[in-house]
Amino acid sequence: MTPLVGFLCFLLLTVALLGGVVLTGRAKRRRVHVPLVAATLVSLGTTIFFAERVGRLFDLDSAGVITPIHLALAKLTTFAYLLPLVTGIWTTRRPAMFRWHRRFAYAVVALTLATAATGTWMLLGARRMPALGVEAGAQVHAPRAQ
Repeated sequence: MTPLVGFLCFLLLTVALLGGVVLTGRAKRRRVHVPLVAATLVSLGTTIFFAERVGRLFDLDSAGVITPIHLALAKLTTFAYLLPLVTGIWTTRRPAMFRWHRRFAYAVVALTLATAATGTWMLLGARRMPALGVEAGAQVHAPRAQ
């Protein structure tokens, strides 16, 4: 799987799983909610793995000011996932924490969408790096069979 395909697949999977987390959380279906949270975190980690590799394919500095904004937002979002995780665990012991859990969860969803939007903006503005061993704009031909 190429880095770009892996990144796009796992980004879409992460967003879809996050939607499932929100729906099951709102419906108070904890038995489904908790495994979906775990699956979302694994998918997010895999998305980050592929995003790092996609970043090597582009000259991200060429995208301009959006690059440092996106990278800071991506780091903030990744760490923000801890807030609903911790408050979710606390909510099982102290139901009064549910209000904070819900607020943090919605904040993480908003941050995730903002990170996806700024990442898209960044990649659309970045120049693709030439393949190793190939000059920019050069034609690559397969060797002819003899």
